[in-house]
Parts: sequence; C-alpha cells; structure tokens
Amino acid sequence: MRKSVGSLEARTYTEAVQLLERENELAALRAALDGAVQGQGSGIALAGDSGFGKSTLIEALCADATAARVLRTQCDPLDTPRPLGPFRDLRQLELVGLQRREDLLLSDLCEQVYAALSTEPTVLVVEDLHWVDAASIDVLRFLARRIESMPLALIVSYRDREIDPRHSARRLLGDIASLDGLTQLTLKPLSVESVGRLLEDTDLEPARVHAITGGNPFFAAEVAKEPDLPLPNSVRDAVLAHLSDVTSHDFEVLQLIATAPDRLDDRALPLLGVDLPTLRRLDATSLLSRTGDGIVFRHELARQAIETTIPPGGSSRLHAVLLDVLEQVETRDPAVLSHHAVGARDGARATRYARMAAEDAARAGAHTEAAAFFATALEHLDSQDPRERAALLLQLSYQQYMTSRLVEAIDNVRATFPLWERADDPAGLAAAHEAVALYEYYSARRHQAETYSGRAAEIAAAPAASLALGTARALQGYLAMMRSEIDQAREFFAESTQVAAQHHDGLLSLKSGLFHATTELVCEEDGARTSLLDHIDAARDGGWDELASTGYSQIANLDVEHGRFRAAENLLQLSIPFTVERDIPICRHWQTAVRSRLHLHQGHWSAALEDAEEVLSSEGMPLAKLWPHLVNVLVPLRRGEEVDLHALDEIWALADRIDEPLRRLGVLTALAEVSWMTERTDERVAGLAVDQLPTLAAQPGAAWGAGQLAVWLRRLELPVDALDQLAEPFRLALEGRHADAARWWNLAGDPFAEAMSWADSAGSEERVRGIRLLDGLGAIGTADRHRVVMRAEGHAAVPQRPRESTRANPAGLTNRQLEVAKLVARGLSNAEIASRLYISPKTADHHVSAILAKIGLPTRRAVVVQAAELGLV
Repeated sequence: MRKSVGSLEARTYTEAVQLLERENELAALRAALDGAVQGQGSGIALAGDSGFGKSTLIEALCADATAARVLRTQCDPLDTPRPLGPFRDLRQLELVGLQRREDLLLSDLCEQVYAALSTEPTVLVVEDLHWVDAASIDVLRFLARRIESMPLALIVSYRDREIDPRHSARRLLGDIASLDGLTQLTLKPLSVESVGRLLEDTDLEPARVHAITGGNPFFAAEVAKEPDLPLPNSVRDAVLAHLSDVTSHDFEVLQLIATAPDRLDDRALPLLGVDLPTLRRLDATSLLSRTGDGIVFRHELARQAIETTIPPGGSSRLHAVLLDVLEQVETRDPAVLSHHAVGARDGARATRYARMAAEDAARAGAHTEAAAFFATALEHLDSQDPRERAALLLQLSYQQYMTSRLVEAIDNVRATFPLWERADDPAGLAAAHEAVALYEYYSARRHQAETYSGRAAEIAAAPAASLALGTARALQGYLAMMRSEIDQAREFFAESTQVAAQHHDGLLSLKSGLFHATTELVCEEDGARTSLLDHIDAARDGGWDELASTGYSQIANLDVEHGRFRAAENLLQLSIPFTVERDIPICRHWQTAVRSRLHLHQGHWSAALEDAEEVLSSEGMPLAKLWPHLVNVLVPLRRGEEVDLHALDEIWALADRIDEPLRRLGVLTALAEVSWMTERTDERVAGLAVDQLPTLAAQPGAAWGAGQLAVWLRRLELPVDALDQLAEPFRLALEGRHADAARWWNLAGDPFAEAMSWADSAGSEERVRGIRLLDGLGAIGTADRHRVVMRAEGHAAVPQRPRESTRANPAGLTNRQLEVAKLVARGLSNAEIASRLYISPKTADHHVSAILAKIGLPTRRAVVVQAAELGLV
C-alpha cells in the first residue's frame, strides 16, 4: 500500500493527476501558444468545475512558453470585484495610469493594453472569470475582437455553473462562441478507468472512489494521497485529513490566509508576525502558492476547506486583523478594504470604503460595480443622518439607471422622499423627484414622468431661480420636446440656461444647450446638428458620459426619422462603442434599437432582426423597445413569413403609454402597412389615422412620420388631405411623381421605399420594376401583394414569383457581414479588411465568400459596381 507523500512529491503528483484525460485540451493550448509565437493570435475559454484541472493545464502551458512572454492574472472572489482588478495586477504591462489609480477612460486603457500585447508573442491568462468585473470584460472583448491581428494566446478560465444569463462574462462568452479564432473547451470528470490509474498501488476500489469524488481530479488526488485513511465524504475532509501534523499557530495562519480570498499581501506579513520559518512550514503543506505580490491557496477548494474550520465569531476577528494591517500599507485598495470591513462587521469603515470604491468604479466607467459598492455602503450605513442615507440611495439609483435596472432605480429614489423631508432639504427632494421622473419616462410611463418633473419644479421654486429649479426646468423641457411641444420646451430651456448662468454651473449650462440644440434639430433648423455635436464633444471632454451618450442617442434617432440614413450609420459606429467603453447599458440599449430601425430602412433585414432581438431579450428601457417590436412584425410580413399580428395590440398599448406624436405615427404607419398586406380593415387606421393625420402632421418634426402614414393611407385608398408640411419624398408620391420619389429614396439609401414608389406608379413597366426590386430585396410577401393587385386590374405583364433572388440581396447579411461588405464595396483587399477589422486574412476571405453567396454576385468587383444599389455606401 502506498504511503503518504511529501510536499513536493504530493504537489507534482496532484498536477500529474489533473492532467489525466486532458491531452486534447493541452494540445489545443499548445497550438494557441505556437500560433502566438508565429504571429497568429487566438483565444481559448477553459470551462470546468472547481478541481477539474484548469489551473494545472494553464501551468503546463506556461511552462512550455519559453518563446513567449507569459502574463498571468486572476479575478478575485471579493464580495464586489475590483474594477479592472485583473489588469491592475498586470504590472509587467506598465499601465501606469491604472496602477496609480488615476482617472482613465476605458477606451484609452483598451488601446494601451492592445498596444502592449502587440509588441511580442504573449500568453495572457485570466483565471476565474466567474469573479470578473464588467469593465475587465469590456477590455477582454476589445482584445477578443482583435485577437487574430496580435501575437497573442488569450486564455480565460471559469466555472461554467457560476455564470448565469445575467453575468457580465456572458457577453464575452457569446463572442467566443461566434467569433473566428476563439474556442471554448469544457473539462469533463475523470472516467473510472483514470481514477483506477491513480489507485494502482492501493487497495481502494476505483468505482467507489469515483462515486465519492464524482470524478473530480483534485478530490480524487486528495483521496489517493492518504490511502490508509478512511474514505472522506467531501473535499473538505480530504484536504483536512493530511493537516494533522500542522501546529495550531500555523493552522491559524492558514485560516488568516483563507480570509483573504484575493491574496495575502506580502507587505502585510511582517505586520502580522508571519516569519520565514512559518512560511517554509506552510509551503510543506502543498496548499499554498504565490502571486506577483502575495500568497494564495493553490486551489479554491482548499481555501474553502480551511475557511470552514474558522469557529463561529472567528471570521470577523480575522477580517478585523487584516483590515487594521492593510490600512497601514500603501497603496490601499478601497475595494479590498471594503471586503474586509464587511467581514469584520465594521459598519462605519464598510460604508466609507465601499463609497470610495463606488466612486472609483464610476470614474473608471464601471457602473455595474459602482452600483454594487453603493449598495454595500447603504447596507452597512449606521448613521442616523437622513441626508446621508438619501444621498447614498440617490447615487445608487443613478448607477442602477446607467446599467438598465430601472425598476430598482425608481424604488430607491422613491425611498429618499421621506428622508429629504426629514432633513428639511428641498434641493435634495427636488433632485429625487427629477430623477424618478427621468426613470419613469424611460420606463414608458410619460404621465408619471410629467407628474414627478412638475413636482420637482414646484419644490425647487423657492427660493426663486435656485439651481434645483434650473435642473428641473431642463428635464421638463426635455419631456416637452419629446412630445413635440416645441414652444414650451424652448421656454423651459431658456429658464434653465438663465439659472445656470446665475449659478455659474457648467453642467446645467451644457445640458440646457444640448437639449436646446436637439429641439432645433427636431425642427430641422440649419446648423442644429453641428451645434448638437459640439455640445456632445464638450460633454465628453468634461467627463459627463451620460449626457454625451444622450446627445448621441438623440442625433441618431432624428437622423433615422429624417431620412439621413448614412449620417445615422456613421454616428452609430461611433456612439455604440462609446456606450460599451463607458459601461452605459441604458444608452447602448436605446442606440441598438435605433440601429435596428436604421437597418430596416436600409434593407438590411437580418441585421435589423439581430439588433431587435438583442434589445427585446435584454433588460433595458421599455421606451426603446417600440421599434424593435415593429421590426419583428414588419420584416417577416414583407418576407411573406408567418407573423403574430396580436403583437400589434401590445405595441399600440406601448405607444399609448409613451403618448408622443412621432411614435404614434410610426405605429399607425405599421398598422396601415399590415392592413394593406392582409386586406383587413383596422379601425385604428381607417378611423383614427385618417382623422388625426392633419393634427399629427402639424406637429413640429412630424413631416417625415406623417408622410409615411399618408402614403400608406393612399395605398389603402383612404382619404388623405393635401398636406404641404410633409417631407419631400412623400409629397412627390402623393402628387403622383412616383419615379421622382423612387429616385429620391435610391439616393437616400432606402431600397424598400424605392421599390414601393416604383410599384405605386401608373405604368406597367414601372410597377414591374418595383416588384422585381422587392423580389431582389427578399420582400416576397410585399411583391406578391402587388402581383395580386396588378392581376386584379387586368395587367398582362405581371412578373412571376422567382425561385431565387434575381438581384443582389443584402437583406440577409448579419451585422458582422455588413461591416466586411462595406469595406469590400470601398475596394479594400482581404488583407486590408483584415487589418481594419483586426481579423486574419483567412477569416476575411471566409466572410467575403459568404457575402458573395448571400447577395448573389460573382465577384467583389461586382459589389463595388453595385455598392449604392446594395446600400453599402
């Protein structure tokens, strides 16, 4: 029977065990290493339960990496992760601003990391992704999307059971599943045969050990180390079984290390009285390892086993010891101090450090972690000052709003109302009403929003022209503008601008100016768009990310509303990455919805559905979901696919809650299109739309939405008054100048509107042209409806329904394929496309081949020639 093994032998034995049945995974890791050395980057996500050998595989890879730089970091099991913690620990990259805790834009950090990793072959390992923070995920996604252009092997490991659908790592794992050059490997339990190999020199029965350990390599190795002991019932028993010779003093040090899940900082060891002989004895247990600047357990299961031995009440004392010591070292990390203060049950310090950590996270654009830290600060706040609690609740609600948790944000703001009243703080109470008004509006409850914003102004009215009144007026103006009450909006903005000047408040002045420029853009005033862009630049320079992103959202929305499709596309290519870099999901949600509508107009229907699904399946503002809902109805309707028309009733109810002319026009237009396609009368169209069109068309900024509706009413042969205020292409159509309207839409980049304009013409040749354009676009359902009309009118030359598209068809391209197709249309080679999109030339070639097959063109030259027709320029 094999005897117990010593420290080094046990460690080597455990590592050998955890490489059993891992030959394929190790080969994949080595292939990624070889690729990095040769300049071809790739990434691997290593998934598996705790104890399945992820770290051992990574150690084997790192040992092989003699021709590449090895950078290894990990995520920490703190209550709330440190923003950018894994990258703060990568001191080899010399990310000076990050390590000094200076303010640093996430976009700048991404570029710094990319540049640092592009200089030489590198293996970058990020372990324990299940504990990652959202900001680190954004950096990893930035690298993942450029992986093939770097000499990098990116390895991440995680426990797949601990990443739920809402986990911040889910977006990165989605990229790994869909992007070229990235692979996921999932480790499985050991077989009975492999467990038998571990037990060859023992009397233990393999099947029984396999059943007890579940095939977990770490657990099985711990059992095999001490074959003479009774079989343990758990990993904890297996770990503790071979610590019987450890002294009580050394065991207490192990418990202290177990209390610091991130690591026990080297600088704390002398202050804790941990000397070199103690460290040597602890190393003999084979349980510990080192990071760059501290001591950790070699395995989380071992740390958890030791942690369970801490007696009741002992954990708080250990945390308190660590807290006192870590406060004496520099540089102090408020996220780590917050963790230990919570563990020590020290409410005052927990609140202080959690608030500091939250403010650090917010400055870093890590709003998810900022919300978690503010929640911790509140949970442990023992102050009786109602103003302090209310202020924390308001800060928490703002971070929840930024991360699309509107229900929680509203509840927390409302909870501040009695606190501000107790504190006799009207400015705070007004700010709270203003905040809940904004959150209610984005929740598609306009009536409640206007009630709260009005109340905010009433509270702030005394003393006259207070700063709180100015901010309340700015919000009232914003709500009025969105409801097309332009004169009222201008009055409110004038008042808020005056208050800002009196108080020399830069943020209020900028916000008022930005909203006023948006109002002028609604009315299509000259220079309004340029002015709004200038205000956005000022907001970005001032660090007011949410205001800048709100400005982007307004421009993009109005560009699509007013038919500036290419301008909208260019803007969204800038604005959506900004929302990602600064961790503002609420604005990303809105702008993705706008892009869904844009794709609908451009005839990029698969991309439109892709964006619509992202918006509708994710948590975010209900206000943004109106157009994605419409996209999900209109695209299959036009394609001739089955459509759930009951969804229109829900969409109508949503538009009713929002109660804005432009949104109501959009829904009425969709209802009219459905009526025309199905030949079913809808009283909302035949009655309400006809009656309200003149009133709706007279609203500022409604020339485009009213024009869309008017044209569809004409197709339904419903009465449409001559409306001078309609936008140009709709006036052309209503005047019977269908060819001119078609040419207008062709130049604007709306192929469906172009085809419908031709099909509306009186001449058979023009109508046939429209039907063929619809067929080529994939709008088979709409083309079939025109065929029915033409046959009913007695036209002989009705084109037959094609078996396949007879025209190049970009409607089936995904968002990624659209990116590539637009570069092909500009004449770029595969190598140039690869460089521009940070992919390999081979991957670019695959994309180009798929695109040519989808759009039915023989060569990339044909794409260049037909770029305008395809909507790619």
